[in-house]
Amino acid sequence: MADALELDALWEDFHSVVNMTSAELADWLRVRDSGELTEPLPDDAGPPLGQHVLAILQKRRTDLTDGDLRAMREVVDTVTAQTDVENEPRSDDAGLRHRLMTVGHDPLKP
Repeated sequence: MADALELDALWEDFHSVVNMTSAELADWLRVRDSGELTEPLPDDAGPPLGQHVLAILQKRRTDLTDGDLRAMREVVDTVTAQTDVENEPRSDDAGLRHRLMTVGHDPLKP
């Protein structure tokens, strides 16, 4: 487990890049996976990392596991690697926007 300072920094970083609420993310994961042949059970919609982000959003900081911390680092690294202030996806860059939304970051959300 990370020390308190590392945990605080990771918690802040994670919640600064994950700008979708748990309801928004759950809705997005269901929409993303909907299809005539591909729709899973609604609670299982989306990729494992997206589901993990959803679970983390519903936890308190004191309830995080080592697996949660790994997922949080992965999300922070993924979002920061694919976005920056000058390189936020435009509204016509739907593919990148949708990939980022799968981990809880909507680049078009203010």
